Formats: sequence, structure tokens, C-alpha cells
Amino acid sequence: MINFVTADFTQPKHAQALIFLMDAYAQDPMGGNAAIEPTILAQLPAILASRDDAFTVLAYADDTPIGLANCFVGFSTFAAKELVNVHDLVVVESHRYQGIGKALLAEVEKRALSRNACKITLEVLQNNAPARKAYQDVGFVPYELSPGAGVAEFWQKKL
Repeated sequence: MINFVTADFTQPKHAQALIFLMDAYAQDPMGGNAAIEPTILAQLPAILASRDDAFTVLAYADDTPIGLANCFVGFSTFAAKELVNVHDLVVVESHRYQGIGKALLAEVEKRALSRNACKITLEVLQNNAPARKAYQDVGFVPYELSPGAGVAEFWQKKL
């Protein structure tokens, strides 16, 4: 049985789950193939706990952490409402292809609806076909303002 909880990072169990799952994600090819620095991992639970604009949904199989969705609340000026961005979506390799990612997104959607958010956003790598299919299966589509304007791209500038 899979259980979903909103993380409370003052609870060591939740903090340890975050650290374990984020490190597993970072070391996966779709997460960059490199471990997160231990000092960053150690700080992450307290930093996320201090943010009013963040929430994390954890997935457990019995007492074992198997997935998470780290979310940040933004604002849509076009809708004058909050939006929820799924910044990290992680399912450990042993539990992939069992619908857990889709279930995590359903849990995020419940929380977004309770906030009266206008939409949920996320990013996905072009070559991550399994994730793209899962996202499409639950209603996500590439972001486009109007036909002919093109699909939005996610860009970055590291500082």
C-alpha cells in the first residue's frame, strides 16, 4: 500500500526521506547523473521548511520512502491567481512504472485545488519519454499561449 503525506521537515523521518530521494534523483540520468553535495542535502530540509511558498508530497511504501514532489507556489498575472510548479518529481527506480508518479501528481493537484490555484506547471526533458507520457496521461500539455506562437521553452542562466 502506498501512502502520501505532506512533508513536515521538522520530523526527522520526512527530512531523511527528502535527502534520500533527492540524492537518488540527482544521481539518475534524468537528474544529472551527479550526487548533490552532502552539505547542501543536509541544509535542504530546514530551508524548505522555512519557505512559505513550498510544499513537498512524499510517497511511502509501508515505511520506505519511494517518491516525492517538491512544489513551489508562484503567481499567474494572466489569471490573478496562484499557480503550483512541480520543481522535482521523483520515483525510485524500484517503484517506477507502477503509477506512483501519476498518483503524486494527483496529490499535488488536490493541494493546488485547495489553494484555488489556476494551474500546475512542470518541466520535462525532451528525451524523458516515460515522464512525458505520464504527464500527458494526466492532462499536461506543452505550454503555448496561442497557435502559431510556438511552444514555450525552459531556459536558464546560472549565477
